[in-house]
Amino acid sequence: MPITLEEEIFGLAVNPFTKAPEMVRRYTLSNSNRMSISVIQLGAIIQSVRMPDAYDKVDDICLGFDDIASYVSTKAAYIGGTLGRVANRVANGEYVVGEKKVQVTKNFQNKYQLHGGLVGFDSVIWEVVQKSEDGIVFRHVSAHGHEGYPGTLTCLISYWLDNENRVGVRFEATTDRHTAVNISNHAYYNLAGHGAGFKGLAEHTVEIAASKIVETDDAQIPTGQLINVDDTVFDLRLPVLLGDRLMQFGESLIDGYDNCFVVNGGSVQSSMNMVAKLVHPTSCRVMEVWTNQPGMQFYTANNLPDEQSGDVPMIGKDCTHYVKHGSFCVETEKFPDSMNHPEFPSIFLEPGEKYVHEVMYWFKVEKSWNCCSNNA
Repeated sequence: MPITLEEEIFGLAVNPFTKAPEMVRRYTLSNSNRMSISVIQLGAIIQSVRMPDAYDKVDDICLGFDDIASYVSTKAAYIGGTLGRVANRVANGEYVVGEKKVQVTKNFQNKYQLHGGLVGFDSVIWEVVQKSEDGIVFRHVSAHGHEGYPGTLTCLISYWLDNENRVGVRFEATTDRHTAVNISNHAYYNLAGHGAGFKGLAEHTVEIAASKIVETDDAQIPTGQLINVDDTVFDLRLPVLLGDRLMQFGESLIDGYDNCFVVNGGSVQSSMNMVAKLVHPTSCRVMEVWTNQPGMQFYTANNLPDEQSGDVPMIGKDCTHYVKHGSFCVETEKFPDSMNHPEFPSIFLEPGEKYVHEVMYWFKVEKSWNCCSNNA
């Protein structure tokens, strides 16, 4: 059975540049294994990922919303969104090129920039420029000076699905003058089901092929150092139970994972390698992360509502509550704040060059006896 592409109207969103309402469509790719991925034009957001478990029960394993208004009202969580021009943090909202200081917007406590600024790539309506049997391509042109960044940046995002349950995402960008680019995606997953919460997440095992992480200060701004993970909660080189590891954070200022793990030897690769593997033994669902990027931000939804402490609930698809430590993000990227650290892999892009970031999520179902034996 070939891959199928379904197109439908998702809702109306206000274009942040023209202030006019525009129709937003949802595109769903489905394969012969009853797996599907849905992406909407707003933010090129991954709105849904559905797959069966070992017992043929199909669940949505990606957090998201049923309407545009919910995405707008929860913008600060970047649920499923594309992050850019520069994902993660820019210290003090500035960087220096030659003798010129570039000042970008500060959208986080007026201290630094986070995930591209006030109107990042998660907030724009992406144009669909290509539809094929197994994929779809979105395009956005970011104007010179937007959020403070120099250069007109032309961006393409390609999504594809195959019958091996592999979901591919390819980010490309070109510029007409020197600029900074570090695009990523902020989808939240829970292999037990998007509404399984902390109980479901705690049952996962996680493995990340990284011997170092990017050291950060209390504001999560990189210090410029890479630190070894030996004998720390960040040593995930062998599978560990996520619930047990989260308990070890205790009363830490950042009480969960929100760290850039150094993968692929800390440099951009010519091809994709597997850098992480997450398993939910109960359902036997497996997610492998493959990328050509040098970093991966692993985040355990530390800032989603803590309903036990009285936070206002976040209501997702099918009236599901999304909670703190109820999902995870695997954001492949170059290191945060790289423009202020010449020792990090460069995120600068020149005219005539092409930025290429590839990531593949390989979803598998390991039969119960294999699943259990691999994660005992």
